[in-house]
Amino acid sequence: MSLRKQLTDILPPLLPSNPSDAIKGTELIRLVRLQLTGNYSDASLRYHFSIMSCDPAAPIAKVEKGQGYYRRTAPVPALSGAQELVSLSQGRLDDMNSDRGAVDLALERVRKFRAVVTRFHEVNGRFPFIFREAFTQHAPLGNLWKYPEIVLVDWETGDAPDEEMALDSAMLSLKQRLGLPPFRLQAARLRIQPSLHNFREDFFQTLSSSMWAQGGELIYAAPIQDEALADGLRQFNAIFGIGVVSFGLTLEALDDLPRPANILNAHPRETEALMERLDIHRIAAPRIRQHVDWDALDSLRRESGEVSKLIQWLSTCVENGRAEAFRDEA
Repeated sequence: MSLRKQLTDILPPLLPSNPSDAIKGTELIRLVRLQLTGNYSDASLRYHFSIMSCDPAAPIAKVEKGQGYYRRTAPVPALSGAQELVSLSQGRLDDMNSDRGAVDLALERVRKFRAVVTRFHEVNGRFPFIFREAFTQHAPLGNLWKYPEIVLVDWETGDAPDEEMALDSAMLSLKQRLGLPPFRLQAARLRIQPSLHNFREDFFQTLSSSMWAQGGELIYAAPIQDEALADGLRQFNAIFGIGVVSFGLTLEALDDLPRPANILNAHPRETEALMERLDIHRIAAPRIRQHVDWDALDSLRRESGEVSKLIQWLSTCVENGRAEAFRDEA
């Protein structure tokens, strides 16, 4: 039996499931040798640990920014009980689809995370626009590649406390003269758990759905602790410029959060306590373009009433000289 096949069988019971309990390579070699058939050097074992930790199908993973190895868990099954959930589960069906309880739990996590992302950016002076109609039950799966979950808008606002929502008129005028948009639009895709198995799909859906905007962002709820996964995301970022960030919320942490409506309408102290639960970790910064692809945006507008609402909202803010939160009157 080959060394790799032996390691595939031996490693799972030896590796801790929690990355914070990762086992050092030296200790792992000692434990493996107790069950290994054949005379292999330490260097050969370390080499195989390293190679296997980059393979999504292998049971071993190396911790990000640290030492040691842990057990790579199987990817969380993708649910599609509703199209709203499909957008965060890569659109694949599975046998849990008939489990109503599992679907409801997954939907609740999705909605909580979307509420957390929305509230976080509101607190930090950004203006979110959420796409919902693009992911309704009967919407085409192709929408996953065309529309983001959230568009984040940055404005140049005044400095005085009573003018914090007022747009900087001088900067607004200058940008108009230069033919630059008076705002910055970043299209964001939300995902619950990162995985070496499907991060490419996550990344390229984000890239595809943000081509018209000035930047794109892939936002994960759970921590990114797999070194191979983090390296893969950084390599794609270096080529395509999509930003990647984790909010540090495990599934258990999401389950402990209040209901989505309570998150969105929390009082300042409650919001502050919620923000303290987050462990924001930037994997890769987004590359920002100066211009919006207006032709691509106009093409989407012809297909989507939500894009029309986005454009109308931006236009109203410019006309009024104030950055206002989006309010859907429909």
